[in-house]
Amino acid sequence: MAQQEHRTTTVDQGRFCVARCSCGWRGPARRARSLARTDAEGHAETAGDSS
Repeated sequence: MAQQEHRTTTVDQGRFCVARCSCGWRGPARRARSLARTDAEGHAETAGDSS
């Protein structure tokens, strides 16, 4: 079975930024985009390990 590719993005919601993934995962709302990007990178790394 093929492993699902995790494609992450960040979405601005008012004063906050949220990291989202194609698998349905969503990170916490952050005021700094850089922290939302870090959340997305961390998810992509750990999601790839869960095979």
